[in-house]
Amino acid sequence: MKVMLFGASGMVGQGALRAALQADDVTEVLAVGRGPSGLQHAKLRDLVLPDLFGFAAAQPLPTGYDACFFCLGVSSGGMAEADYQRLTYDLTLAIATALAPANPGMTFIYVSGAGTDSSEQGRTMWARVKGRTENALLRLPFKAVYLMRPGMIQPLDGIQSKTPAYRWMYRVIGPLLTPLRRLLPRHILTTRSVGQAMLAAARHGAPSAVLETADIQALAARG
Repeated sequence: MKVMLFGASGMVGQGALRAALQADDVTEVLAVGRGPSGLQHAKLRDLVLPDLFGFAAAQPLPTGYDACFFCLGVSSGGMAEADYQRLTYDLTLAIATALAPANPGMTFIYVSGAGTDSSEQGRTMWARVKGRTENALLRLPFKAVYLMRPGMIQPLDGIQSKTPAYRWMYRVIGPLLTPLRRLLPRHILTTRSVGQAMLAAARHGAPSAVLETADIQALAARG
């Protein structure tokens, strides 16, 4: 299986990259980003694009990939809706609409978030924009599209969030997450389980397009 990964430097992307590189059935990982992934591995190639809006113009456009793990994302804190939409909806769709015709056998897995508003009409800005993005992705001609909506994610294996506020939060609550995860396994994910769930969805499909925390846990256990 050949995997394309966007957002390899983020917390979720780091977990997805680690899982893909460790998987025996993954033969190649193409990490697309504004900078190199920083890892060296026989399976890994980097495609560095300072402006990801230029992905559609990349020559040659990557083809023949079985899965795309789309882990790019920004915090909506302090952002105007137009700016958040540009980096969430516009960028995601610019990339996905270029990928779909070039990779018709691709399973596209988009990391969204718990509380996303599929109606696009709610009062919460980020949830509306994420919902709009999800709905647009479902209309593209991929082999399959899966929309992961994780809630709390515990970083493992030395992985850290790029967002300072999240790093501070994980330092404060980190000691509590492992016992809480044992008590509430259907409510708290790990970077490891999210990566495993992406691989499982790419390999076998998933019961529904929208995958909430419990669905992600079940996929990760399936492997």
